[in-house]
Amino acid sequence: MAVEHMLFGTIRFLAQRHPEMLDELEGSLGHLWDKSEGTARDDEAVREIARKFIRSLRAEH
Repeated sequence: MAVEHMLFGTIRFLAQRHPEMLDELEGSLGHLWDKSEGTARDDEAVREIARKFIRSLRAEH
């Protein structure tokens, strides 16, 4: 949990100074994938979590 907090805070700090960074991150989501195997694997769910993360950062601007 602490690592996630630090990562989110760092990205928020950088995005405030470089808003184009969020566009770059959003454009890279197609490369995300779920490490689960078999029927449990859901790449799109992993990408949606990342999209929500980016939307929350955009909402702070």
